[in-house]
Amino acid sequence: MPKILILTESELRNAVKLDGDAVQCIENAFATLADGKVVMPPILSMAIHEFNGEVDVKTAFVPGIDSFAIKVSPGFFDNPKLGLPSTSGLMILFSARTGVLEALLLDNGYLTDIRTAAAGAVAAQHLSRDGSNTAAIIGAGMQARLQLEALTLVRPITSAQIWARDAGKADAAANELTNRLALPVIAKPTVEEAVTGTDIVVTTTPATDPLIQPGMLSAGQHVTAMGSDQEGKNEIATQVLGACDLYVPDRRSQTEKLGELHHAIAQGAIHADMQCPELGDIVAGKHPGRTSADQITIADLTGTGLQDTAIATLARQRCAAAGAGSEFET
Repeated sequence: MPKILILTESELRNAVKLDGDAVQCIENAFATLADGKVVMPPILSMAIHEFNGEVDVKTAFVPGIDSFAIKVSPGFFDNPKLGLPSTSGLMILFSARTGVLEALLLDNGYLTDIRTAAAGAVAAQHLSRDGSNTAAIIGAGMQARLQLEALTLVRPITSAQIWARDAGKADAAANELTNRLALPVIAKPTVEEAVTGTDIVVTTTPATDPLIQPGMLSAGQHVTAMGSDQEGKNEIATQVLGACDLYVPDRRSQTEKLGELHHAIAQGAIHADMQCPELGDIVAGKHPGRTSADQITIADLTGTGLQDTAIATLARQRCAAAGAGSEFET
């Protein structure tokens, strides 16, 4: 009888860290996406407005990887008021050859956090200026913290500025990151002050009203918009998106429905027929990406099932090497 491997959150946390290997794993995944052979259906996304929540289901088959993951990822953004994390979920691995269930990764959203942060690092590595050493983080949740940590893996970050709607949370995040990353992180009272003078800006909020407004960005800055994966996501004003020198989605078909591009097209700031390279095209060398130090570049990341299959495969490999997990016969 087939056996199912069950991996707990603690086992997965021990096996997978936000490190260079995780970033390389996601970078390789994006490069694979550019060859056109990945099978990745649209995101199944459900908003639960009554409780400020959403649930996303993502998956992808990647040639050359023996398994594929289906990831279920709830995000309920009022949870911190209840003493609960905003995100949770699990990943399920199936054999790509037979469809047989192989493993349950009970990560409670941890692997999603890691692969999302790693994607931010990949975007910064390929789109920010060489030598970028200052960052602005918009938001003060778990992903905000991880995004700054991820940037330090690909750029020589020497200082950062952070803003959040709750000034107390911004202060707490700044103190924690200063101590953990051994670099000065300063909380700022406004988004504009946080963004000013930095090389890389990362937005990590569920905002539905733009935070990055016209006039805030300066020549040479790179922005990565993370946010939530819902139609209402809108962290960057459409005029800013329309005026940037290079707009890069992780998956165009997703960002025109769930990303910043959705609003820019709806409001006429960007034409629906606009051609743009996807992040995978740039990683794979099919498009040059940034071509001058003065360009303003924006990466619009909605998260892909490809990233989930990639990180779940890495997690199972590392757990197997460590002898972690429990097997059960079906």
